[in-house]
Amino acid sequence: MVSSFSVGRNIVLFLLMRGLGAFTAQMLDVAIGWHVYSRTGSALSLGLVGLAQFLPLLVLLRWSGPAADRHDRRKISALAALGQGAASLAIFFIAFFDAPIPWIYLALFALGASRAFSGPANSALLPQIVDRAHFSRAVALSTTMFQAATIAGPALGGLLYALGAEKIFLACAILAAAAAPLALTIVMPNAPAETKTTDEKNALDGLRYIWSNKVLLGSISLDLFAVLFGGVTALLPIYCRDILHVGPEVLGFLRAAPAAGAICVSLLLSVFPLRRRVGVKMFAAVAAYGLATVVFALSQNIWLSAAALASLGAFDVVSMVVRQTLSQIATPDFMRGRVSAVNFLFIGASNQLGEFESGVAASLLGAVGAALFGGVAAIVVVGLWAALFPDLRRADRFQGSEEKA
Repeated sequence: MVSSFSVGRNIVLFLLMRGLGAFTAQMLDVAIGWHVYSRTGSALSLGLVGLAQFLPLLVLLRWSGPAADRHDRRKISALAALGQGAASLAIFFIAFFDAPIPWIYLALFALGASRAFSGPANSALLPQIVDRAHFSRAVALSTTMFQAATIAGPALGGLLYALGAEKIFLACAILAAAAAPLALTIVMPNAPAETKTTDEKNALDGLRYIWSNKVLLGSISLDLFAVLFGGVTALLPIYCRDILHVGPEVLGFLRAAPAAGAICVSLLLSVFPLRRRVGVKMFAAVAAYGLATVVFALSQNIWLSAAALASLGAFDVVSMVVRQTLSQIATPDFMRGRVSAVNFLFIGASNQLGEFESGVAASLLGAVGAALFGGVAAIVVVGLWAALFPDLRRADRFQGSEEKA
């Protein structure tokens, strides 16, 4: 048992760790996207940035989830933060010496490998330090911290990049490593459960558990395919340079716009959490996400583009809160690492693999055609999933949440 003071301290440390990690990742993403596109002028090269970060999530799934269930989650988070710092430092040297672009992809693969372990460990750590009755509020607060970081990160990243690419990559290396001591100072209420089963069986257990829970499967896969098709962040360097005719400062502003919309909704949900008809609200939010993507695709005005991106982020956070709350509340603690690893893989697929899809689509259809196709596809996915997962559509409350406490 830990005191209420320790619990509050743990939550603050967790939020700071998560916020710092997100802030660094967003700064790095803005800089990498602009750097690669400015050197290559290729949409496909931008897509490969996402693919390089997704592949480690897939390759390391066998080990990343079981590690979070078998070992100290704080230590895993700390080691992963140091790994991300090392990868960012490698990118700094690559940019400084103007090394060939393939070296950047190799460093991004290492970055993705570190994130493959940090994602499940961080997701499984939060339920250990927050009681079930208040978990949905904790998720909303965590999401708020994440979105606040994704407002500041891109904005500062764009400004720093204008002063020199090397500066932002070095700053990211230092900030990423700084999250490690925050993780280690969290006081654990109890030790993580030990298991003697093999890593392969553990990883498959996470997949089987999600497959057996249709509400969980539906919520995760809906978010996966909607963001896979509807995500436009990989296209922003192209939009800024070739359509809106602006520089990296505006790229940072536009990258921050979804988070600005998301943080408003996150704060609202932390005070007024979702109570009823959570399934219907998730479907409606994802459909609106697709519509916002369509508006962005057709916009040639900076402010309309920013408004569309802010709306996109606002709707996405509703889906995110529903998915994360369902995932953690419906999963027993001894399974959370494995389930979180699969969930994190799906998130990686929707984000990083979605960037690759956007790059390939843009190389074939152009940036506008790719974004328009993605928005329409996201809306179509909502209709299909509403028919395929009626239990998710009919989901009313979060089981075990404060409404039933």
